[in-house]
Amino acid sequence: MAHTHTHTHIHAASSRPVPLKATLRLLAICVFFALASLAWGYNIGVMASIYVHPGFKKALHKPTKATTGLITSIYYLGTWLSYIFVSHPLADRFGRRVAAASGVLITGVGAAIQTGAKGPGALGMMIAGRIICGFGLAIVSTAVPLYQRFYSEISPAKHRGRYVVINHIGLVAGLAVAFWVGFGFSHWESKRGNYYGWRFSMAIQFIPEFIFLVGIWLCPETPRWLVEQGRNEEAKKNLAWLRASDPSDALVVDELSEIEKDVERRKIATSQSWTVLFTNRPLFNRFWRAALLQFMAQMCGNTSMKYYLPDIFGSLGIERKLTLMIGGIESTLKIGCTIIDSYLVDRLGRRFTLIAACFVMSMALLINGALPLAYPKNANHAADYVCIIFIFLYTFGYSIGFGPAAWVYGSEIFPTNFRAKGLNLAASGSSIGSIIASQTWPVGMQRIGSKTHFIFMSFNIVSAIIIYFFYPETSGRSLEHMETLFNPDYQSRTDLESQPEHFDEDDDADIMNAHPKDTRA
Repeated sequence: MAHTHTHTHIHAASSRPVPLKATLRLLAICVFFALASLAWGYNIGVMASIYVHPGFKKALHKPTKATTGLITSIYYLGTWLSYIFVSHPLADRFGRRVAAASGVLITGVGAAIQTGAKGPGALGMMIAGRIICGFGLAIVSTAVPLYQRFYSEISPAKHRGRYVVINHIGLVAGLAVAFWVGFGFSHWESKRGNYYGWRFSMAIQFIPEFIFLVGIWLCPETPRWLVEQGRNEEAKKNLAWLRASDPSDALVVDELSEIEKDVERRKIATSQSWTVLFTNRPLFNRFWRAALLQFMAQMCGNTSMKYYLPDIFGSLGIERKLTLMIGGIESTLKIGCTIIDSYLVDRLGRRFTLIAACFVMSMALLINGALPLAYPKNANHAADYVCIIFIFLYTFGYSIGFGPAAWVYGSEIFPTNFRAKGLNLAASGSSIGSIIASQTWPVGMQRIGSKTHFIFMSFNIVSAIIIYFFYPETSGRSLEHMETLFNPDYQSRTDLESQPEHFDEDDDADIMNAHPKDTRA
């Protein structure tokens, strides 16, 4: 009875309304960390404007479509290596702040190598720089969500997706800024402009990276990581600041107690090999869904749109400067669509937004594949304008679907003690999908033209079917209740209350997470 009373007290304290000041602090920190995501998005998006820059083509000795595809896809070799071997251990060992700062710094080094690419070794410098950028940005894309995810965990379940989406808004904002910078430098058409224009475009990312590297040390480390390091008093101090409360307040004390319990379960999990994600049925049920979702998020055609959008517009007979301006408008609208999705993802659910988005993207890709076949060589300008409109529609679809939802869904389905390890390995699915897509698009457009759109359209249709049949809805569920969706043997609290003696579901979760190999379905 005493144990049940204690849990009742904890849940009652934890459910108290959070002060407005605490909410604003949480939001401000998440927005600042989105600055690292902005640098991430910029580093990806700037390549689209650079590929069509005459100075870049001259510096790289007129690269073929296959070479362009290599430069694009080699970046994801760096991300894959980092996801598997470095990014998560670094965040665990040195903390989320140090990991994020290290990732941004490494990215800056890679960008500097690319900026200086020239002479006979220009291609080699671009490839080396891209691999280094991929390596660094994988660390950023691990550490930043881990940091923001802690705050999403301590927010109400009905608003949880909103804080995770902030990370994607930063990424999309970076893409938009990259297009507008490329558009601006496209007007510098002198000999000097041709040489420096694309290099300055690449170097602009140093500005947000520098601001982040300076400001990161003013942000508090997550209380969860501090508890993992045995720095409980510092964790209590940071948690009190985040909650705008006194360290002795019951809300802070009880919340810290819950974090300490989670950390104890995590210690048991980290002592086990990553292979448990494959050998344990409930964990594997989560892992394959998260990895496949990341893979589908790239095979839907998004990677191609990010890197080759000016080329796509160029194939419609549009002049280079105008392609960059339209790309800037498209990326800017994507920010608005992503902000809208921060509400839709919680109100309409993950499954609905993902499935609806797949059909919207399929329709857009169908039109962009069919009209150039019906009116070859830009014979009908009205058809070209329709294609542009449907590219914007594609953007809307991706922004309310895979863009944020793939990360939101993956971040919330794993148990706390396996979340970082599971999501990090699952993210490698994104790298594999990106490598395939970024190689397929330029070569496909060269050999089969607009029929390439049909390849990605097919992936969207198949993705919608897979999501409908195999992905349960997670919106509105507490992170603790997620167990019932993926573990057939899990007994909920209501099931146990019908028994003469029962124990709290938190204890049940403790036992199941402590002994995952004993819970196979």
